[in-house]
Amino acid sequence: MTPTPALLVLEDGRTFHGTSYGAEGETFGEAVFNTGMTGYQETLTDPSYHRQVVVMTAPHIGNTGINDEDPESKKIWVAGYVVRDPARVPSSWRSRRTLDDELRAQGVVGISGVDTRALTRHLRERGAMRVGISTVETDPAVLLEKVKASAEMAGSNLSEAVTTAEAYVVPAQGEKRFTVAAVDLGIKDMTPYRMAERGIEVHVLPATSSIDDVLAVGDDGPDGLFFSNGPGDPAATTNQIELLQEALGRELPYFGICFGNQLFGRALGFDTYKLKYGHRGINQPVMDLTTRKVEVTAHNHGFAVDAPVDRATETPYGQASVSHVCLNDDVVEGLELRDDEGNLKSFSVQYHPEAAAGPHDAAYLFDRFVDLLASSTSSTSKEN
Repeated sequence: MTPTPALLVLEDGRTFHGTSYGAEGETFGEAVFNTGMTGYQETLTDPSYHRQVVVMTAPHIGNTGINDEDPESKKIWVAGYVVRDPARVPSSWRSRRTLDDELRAQGVVGISGVDTRALTRHLRERGAMRVGISTVETDPAVLLEKVKASAEMAGSNLSEAVTTAEAYVVPAQGEKRFTVAAVDLGIKDMTPYRMAERGIEVHVLPATSSIDDVLAVGDDGPDGLFFSNGPGDPAATTNQIELLQEALGRELPYFGICFGNQLFGRALGFDTYKLKYGHRGINQPVMDLTTRKVEVTAHNHGFAVDAPVDRATETPYGQASVSHVCLNDDVVEGLELRDDEGNLKSFSVQYHPEAAAGPHDAAYLFDRFVDLLASSTSSTSKEN
């Protein structure tokens, strides 16, 4: 059977030819590259990749197939998929079907046989940009015009497109210690699981939730608030920032990851900006400035918080400071909020401590959240 030709055209006109991988048709999105050598199934099902065409820098993709245990959501979210050398036969005992079959079944248009090293170098030099993949259009000039007419990531509010339609509960494992309201901005399944492992009953709420919805969680209200990862431009988001500011004003302990870090920054009064090509992969070195320890972390973000690393900033909610930085480029990777006595009130990180897929160096952050909830609960009990 002769493979179907496929065409990839970037916003600046750079063109790559290959063969169809997954569904045939046409797709558009923001071209980004992921440096992870494992975990492609978790990447594909991460809602943070909504409207992004993911280029895998690892040359051989699909060798472990697709299983039914590792998805991070109910579907594949990437807008398109670009690989160099797809595996012909899966070789994992956990595999249930091939990656090619899964992409085709879910209607995800991809392209293989592409020089992904050249494509990645191009994106590093020129920055993330819009892209189109097509198996039906053979003229690069025609496809380029369609790319230029497609939506840009900057200015896009996408959390409501990926959030849960209805609230649901992830029960605590073992003895229940705390109750947390988790706002789903594109949450991965492993995140509430990591909290549940630590005795937290997690009430996952839609992105459209109000402060009243948050305060109605649990028998006596939640012990803390969590904002998840998610896609889109944080500057285009307003409702969740207002919700977070109201929660901070009520002294509700907060923990945010990825998009939740960006919204935390904006709630505290900092700006956000678009990175040239972002951080995506499971090998990003980050330093925790509160302990001076370095951890290898999993990332997926194209925006970052613009906050001073060398000093604390006074906010209406307390003193805010940068807690983590990326050792590759000094990008802000975490924030914390403390009271006048130096006690931690809320914090966030830009990366993915749930480690699906990825290293487990950052698992301590869930323990830090538990400690924060315990200290806050203890303080409230003493006051009452």
